[in-house]
This record gives sequence, C-alpha cells and structure tokens, in this order.
Amino acid sequence: MSTGPDPLALARVADAALNYVADGMLLGLGTGRAAEAFIDRLGERVRGGLRVRGVATSERSEALARKAQIETIPIEQAGRFDVAFDGADEVTPDLALTKGLGGALVRERVVAREADRFVVLVTPEKLVARLGERTPVPVEVVPFAVSKVEKNLAALGGRPVVRTKADGFPYRTDNGNLILDTGFDPIADPAALEAAIDRIPGVVDCGLFVGMATVVIVGGPDAVRELRREG
Repeated sequence: MSTGPDPLALARVADAALNYVADGMLLGLGTGRAAEAFIDRLGERVRGGLRVRGVATSERSEALARKAQIETIPIEQAGRFDVAFDGADEVTPDLALTKGLGGALVRERVVAREADRFVVLVTPEKLVARLGERTPVPVEVVPFAVSKVEKNLAALGGRPVVRTKADGFPYRTDNGNLILDTGFDPIADPAALEAAIDRIPGVVDCGLFVGMATVVIVGGPDAVRELRREG
C-alpha cells in the first residue's frame, strides 16, 4: 500500500513553485498535500516580508493559510488571479489532469479558470500515459440526484461509488454535496468524457481538467522539472 508522496519531494516542488510568485500578487491556493506544502513555504516568505493575498479552494486550505499568516480574501472580493497553485491526482504528457481526491474540485476549477496561470504541483507517481490509469474520476453531485447520476455514469462506462468517511457516513464537500468516485478504463478522450459527464443532470462538476494547466512542476527525489503543453 502506498505511503504517499515523499515529503522532501513535496518540499522541493513547493520551493520551485515560489519562482512564480512576486510581491503584490493575488494567488489561488489549492487543496491537497502538494498545495499544503506550497502554502507552508509561501507562509515562510510572507513572514519574511513578501506581500501577497490568496483565495483558498477549501476550508482546510483557508485554515492553513491563516495559520501561515497569509492574507486571505473571499472570492467575491477577488479579480483575476495572477497564479493559481494546486496539485493533481493524475497528469498526462499533454497536461490533462484528474483532480478531486481532496474533495475540492469545484472550487479548484472556479479559481483555476479565473487565473492568468495555473501551476500544478505533483510528484512523479502522478504521471500517467492516460487518465484513469491510477485513480477514479471524482464527480460532485447534488444529493437529490445521486441514484440517477450513478445510472448515467454507468451508461458512460463508469463504475461510480459514493465516497464515504472513515465512520462509514457519506463524505460531504464544502459545498454540501456528495462525490461519486467513478472508475473508468484508461480514458482515450478525456475532453469528450468531461463534456458527457457535465451534461448529466445533477452533476455539479467532474474531476477531469483538460487544457487548463499552464505548467506542471514535478518534484522528484533529487530534482524538479517542468512540463509544458506544446503549442
């Protein structure tokens, strides 16, 4: 069983991400272990005099940012973001992403769409040839529609399972919705599947993020590298 990403690799990728931060910026602060490592490192810079503001994509990241002494503002007070920083659960060579195992996919997409640059932070085990090889696709659903969404996801070839907490009760997002973690065979056309899932009534969003990442920073055990889309 996986023990998760190497903490040193996460620290390296977080440090590399700081190269995209300048004084006075408005930043999107993502959710998950890589994003949390970045928030921690950013807080060190803020306490050293860097002036930035951020909008967090989850209540957990909001609490971490405040603890790190990073100024946060509500999204309704934000204009365009200079950079949004976040992790991913899978990344393909053309920088298509699976996101949402941290449960914040809807807010993450809203912030990423409003950013001039979307910088994704991962460790090497997240790199895949095709989405669906490593993780299911999270689908956020309004509770009323769960049974119908399950049927429609199955018709697309999916294997949806309601996400539960350790106590066995359904997991609720910060938006009060449920998540269907939906397994697919390796996905040949993520953009087409994303569009098909989003058309299902009751779906709020799905974890396929296609054509959104500006750069992916990959933090390995000894070094970091950057991946960019061609064209």
